[in-house]
Amino acid sequence: MAAATALPVSLSGRFKGSFAYVTIKDRLPQILTRVIDTLHRHKNEFFEEHGEKGVEAEKRAISFLSKLRNELQTDKPLTPLGDELADAAEWNQYLDYQRNLSNGNGEPSWFQSPWLYVECYMYRRICSALAQNPPIDNFDVFKEGKAQNFFESQQAIIALCTYFQELLKNIKDLDEKQLQGELFKLLQVALWGNKCDLSFSAGEDSSQKSSALQSLEDLIPYILVNDMEKLWSLLINAKKRTTDKSVVRVDIILDNAGFELVTDLVLADFLLSSKLADEIHFHGKSIPWYVSDTTKHDFNWTIKQLQSANHMWMSRCGINWEGNLKKGVWVYHDHMFWTLPHEFSSMAKVAPDLYADLQKSNLLLFKGDLNYRKLTGDRKWEYTVPFYQALNKFHPAPLCSLRTLKSDTQVGLKPGQGEQIQASEPEWMINGKYGVVQFDAAV
Repeated sequence: MAAATALPVSLSGRFKGSFAYVTIKDRLPQILTRVIDTLHRHKNEFFEEHGEKGVEAEKRAISFLSKLRNELQTDKPLTPLGDELADAAEWNQYLDYQRNLSNGNGEPSWFQSPWLYVECYMYRRICSALAQNPPIDNFDVFKEGKAQNFFESQQAIIALCTYFQELLKNIKDLDEKQLQGELFKLLQVALWGNKCDLSFSAGEDSSQKSSALQSLEDLIPYILVNDMEKLWSLLINAKKRTTDKSVVRVDIILDNAGFELVTDLVLADFLLSSKLADEIHFHGKSIPWYVSDTTKHDFNWTIKQLQSANHMWMSRCGINWEGNLKKGVWVYHDHMFWTLPHEFSSMAKVAPDLYADLQKSNLLLFKGDLNYRKLTGDRKWEYTVPFYQALNKFHPAPLCSLRTLKSDTQVGLKPGQGEQIQASEPEWMINGKYGVVQFDAAV
């Protein structure tokens, strides 16, 4: 029995030439260089706000980050965190855990340890470089890029808000089949909105310039696992079973800010307006993370930007969404667990409070590639391994991953499906061209 349950090896930079190796060798140092440049560029602003203290803090943070970049490029052992943030002890415990795993085969290091761990560790060390250097300790080094993505995606955001506000005018008159069609459309918009990932492009422009709605039909063949029907039947059955006292709750575990976040907010509003759900819980990151991930500031900022837009339908969306938050039918959370290095199969043990909260949900929607990697443990799975098995006992509630593929782990495919694409498109797992809407019923 043990052999059947043995987990495959973690993706890692020790596999030369693998996507993990190339990411650690090329993309992560580029991201650190951009972070250092960002701090340089804000030197005057730090001086204006904090005087000499601000400039000194900026210099020290840059020297922390330059040291970090050097450690990464020379495959140095990972070191314990030196800050006082609430999660530091948890991170340092995880480093000990990785040391024990290596069975005396050397210290955990950038190219030898699991890719998922070292990549998360890099973002936590960026946070640490600022945390240890007040008064600039609350500066989000990725904020500009996230705002730029939002502004550069204006046309697509206007198109989506316009489409959605038109839809709301007659949503009450839609029959079940039409409602299903609209849900599928907005699920696909939320899926492909995930193409806008700044860590994937090392922070280069990845804004959505065209309307996502125009190309949906053409993109259906690129959805490798399409469980939208299962989502529909789960939601419609939950709605039919509700009594006056019961509430249908959907949770969205967010990924990127910018255009993708707007697609998530539209989907969330649709679920409420169509009465497929009664409340939506959003889960974001408690620290700046993976270049473009949504923090509480990004979430609130986006809604405020929409509210104050001089476009009628954008502004209507922003006003309604602010209202949803005030009424408590939208709730935002940012549990520390989402920015720890753990795969989700450890959640019940590491963050039992979060696991218990997710168990109250009727459906968990996990956005994006990093969430998929954490759902499946970021391992070298065979393509045909069932999603349920790869989740490795993580089943708090029915869940669905909406993910465009940007890293080389994928499960739940039909026999031969992965090999067939591989033959004509060797880059299929990392070029963001393919997606999945992959469901697990949690029973």
